[in-house]
Amino acid sequence: MKLPKTVLYYGKDEPLPQQKTLQAGPLSLIFEGGDLRYIRLGNQEILRRVYVAVRDHNWGTVPPVFSNVLVDIGKDSFRISYDVENKVGDIDFFWRGTITGEANGTVRMTMNGRARSTFRRNRIGFCILHPMDCARVKCKIEHMDGTIEQSTFPQYIAPQLVIDGIIHPVHPFDEMHATTHEVVPGLQAEIRFEGETFEMEDQRNWTDASFKIYGTPLKLPFPAEVEAGTNISQSITLTLKGQVPDTLLAGADDDALIFSVGEKAIQPLPKIGLGVASHGQPLTTKEIDRLKALNLSHLRVDLHLSDPNYKSKLRQAAAEAISLDASLEIALFLSDAAQYELENLISLLQQVQPPVQHWLIFHRNEKTTSAKWVQMVRKYLTSYDVSAKIGAGTNVYFTELNTVHPPVEALDIVAYSINPQVHAFDNASLAETLTAQAITVESARQIVGDRPLVVSPITLQPRFNPNATGPEPEPKPGQLPPQVDLRQMSLFGAGWTAGSLKYLTESGTHSLTYYETTGWLGVMETKDGSSIPEKFKSFPGGVYPLYHVLADVVEFAGGKVIPTTSSDPLQIEGLAVQKNGQTRVILANLSATLQLITVKNLSEHIHIRHINETNVEQAMQSPEAFRAQSAENRQTVNGWLKLQMMPYAVVRIDEVEA
Repeated sequence: MKLPKTVLYYGKDEPLPQQKTLQAGPLSLIFEGGDLRYIRLGNQEILRRVYVAVRDHNWGTVPPVFSNVLVDIGKDSFRISYDVENKVGDIDFFWRGTITGEANGTVRMTMNGRARSTFRRNRIGFCILHPMDCARVKCKIEHMDGTIEQSTFPQYIAPQLVIDGIIHPVHPFDEMHATTHEVVPGLQAEIRFEGETFEMEDQRNWTDASFKIYGTPLKLPFPAEVEAGTNISQSITLTLKGQVPDTLLAGADDDALIFSVGEKAIQPLPKIGLGVASHGQPLTTKEIDRLKALNLSHLRVDLHLSDPNYKSKLRQAAAEAISLDASLEIALFLSDAAQYELENLISLLQQVQPPVQHWLIFHRNEKTTSAKWVQMVRKYLTSYDVSAKIGAGTNVYFTELNTVHPPVEALDIVAYSINPQVHAFDNASLAETLTAQAITVESARQIVGDRPLVVSPITLQPRFNPNATGPEPEPKPGQLPPQVDLRQMSLFGAGWTAGSLKYLTESGTHSLTYYETTGWLGVMETKDGSSIPEKFKSFPGGVYPLYHVLADVVEFAGGKVIPTTSSDPLQIEGLAVQKNGQTRVILANLSATLQLITVKNLSEHIHIRHINETNVEQAMQSPEAFRAQSAENRQTVNGWLKLQMMPYAVVRIDEVEA
């Protein structure tokens, strides 16, 4: 079969939402699907995004349906109005939105809504995102009582504080009526809020590259009931204060995209592994051969010791690891009967003799593992294999590690997981999360010191909802499970993986575990293919494009990472690795447009291989033949290479000796 181009790009046979570029005097911004994005003054980003969120009792986002969109665009001003319905289950909320931009740089956004049913919600209203670059920037907070506070955006990720089971932001950005921060010397941006009490949280906790201002305060009880007929109205206003420099009025700098490779390697390449397939099917001979080509360090398997099925899971995982010449990363989930469970586990280990690299210790009732469980496990597991590292931390997000610190002194390694879709789900938002992955490592270092960091697992979707206040609904017939992302099998998935590898390998992590071996959540499809092929349009028995990204990196296992920089990480990202004097660069176009890039600091002679819409189906269906093809020979000019990349393409550049 021939897949539609958009499926190859990002997994769906649907166009991306339309974007309109607008001007409000000196400000440029993008209107997309009711949201404002990337409000900039020249190259200086002031706000990343402004949008209205309706979140249900489990913090699930209720999708908006837009109608009656009216747009009036002038040269340096605009007015937009639209209607929105947020409907799912018993939630029925309707609102009208207006957005205006004025020639003096003032931008105002309003929402006037009405509940058409009675339902429970955790949040309804505006969310305002300041870019991550605001870290360490001084700001002024005007509180609801009129008091003024001078403060600073935090450098390291601000933790959450749990008091009587309620989460509170530690940083004092609460009870907010307005905030002002410096854009450039002599010019400030004021954001004023009406209709609700707002506070700020550090979204870098979940790898969103932003600081989020939102209402209602989390110290108030949630979920809260909204009665039918309830009116909810809010507004936010952005105003520039001071003089706009002439240099910024002239507009942004040259649009040329530059990707630069550093001069020398800085970090060892971390150990890279995969999770065992959650669908439970054993690997076929062909799948084993293809996975062996990845030269994996390990497979992760999750064992819930209160579940009798864990014994068969361990046997299968051990057999697969041995067949791949890999070891195991075993995540143990204990209950309060941990001593009994561990005694049974030791007996099983002596029978199966699995090769273990890491133990990750979790308790099913704790988001961050307590010291007593680690100490108990050590008594049992060190007698099995003294060389295996014993770790813990959290099976959830970095924020759990940041909120309740792990017992560092009791651990050999410290672990947390990553996914990019806790708050936003579109391609652009996923690309934004990549830079924040490095910040989680930097902030984790403030907690764990020089303890080796394990990021495990790294997935496109959350594996479960750790903050649910009620049961999660089962997917309806013909619907994919919530853990599945259509972009897993797409070029975008490959590009996101390359960006994730760049930031996590450059940050000095010890070990990374991505995705699973096979299936919807894997690096390749099963031999029988997708059980819902009309939605997940993969090739039975084929690999996904991200397989090739991982293969290209792990071929350099035991090597080192060279730092790289992109002039626009939201458009172009990549990484460089080096081993035995050879250097490889992997570059990804994260955008839906053709890009012309200048790659700097390469050797004179290079080989290039593209994966794009013209050959990705071959790369998926016949990966061995694709990888065996000869690469294109090119020469650079003084180490510079002009490179054209198709939408969502991935390029591999190998330096070669003359």
